[in-house]
Amino acid sequence: MPNLSAAAMAVLMIIAPLPADAALPRALDASSIGVGAAAREWIWPVAAFRLERGYAAPAHRYGPGHRGVDVRPLDDAAVRAPADGVVAFLGMVAGRGILTIDHGDGFVTTFEPIDSALEEGTAVTQGERVGAVSRGGHTAPGALHFGVRYLGEYVNPMLLLGGVPRAVLLPCC
Repeated sequence: MPNLSAAAMAVLMIIAPLPADAALPRALDASSIGVGAAAREWIWPVAAFRLERGYAAPAHRYGPGHRGVDVRPLDDAAVRAPADGVVAFLGMVAGRGILTIDHGDGFVTTFEPIDSALEEGTAVTQGERVGAVSRGGHTAPGALHFGVRYLGEYVNPMLLLGGVPRAVLLPCC
């Protein structure tokens, strides 16, 4: 993971799980969740995309927020594994396809909505196609929600991806 300025790290902060009697959340950085120690160079789950909605940490465990990022593929709806892992869940939840991959060391990713032919227990490698963006859920049609949990708590996926990829200017008009 590249070295980040204090300002950049502040933008990428996550909220830690809170005990019931805690008044305010405490912020963690990438090294607090073992990202610095893990030699994981995760990749984005879609190749070319537009970031539609970023991570928004809730004020408390059950508060409103956005526990992941939404990305819109620009040319290909293929979804790929961001890191090696094992399919932990694949099925329909509330009318949309959900795929969960366990990457070990407490890291789990979730994708929705997705169509996939994989089965639970299937090993996947980084970059391998695991499905295609589908419809349903809270995302706009054609977008993919990508969530990451660490030890059961949602964290900002960008902590594992190195931030927002370089912008590409598209022709207008």
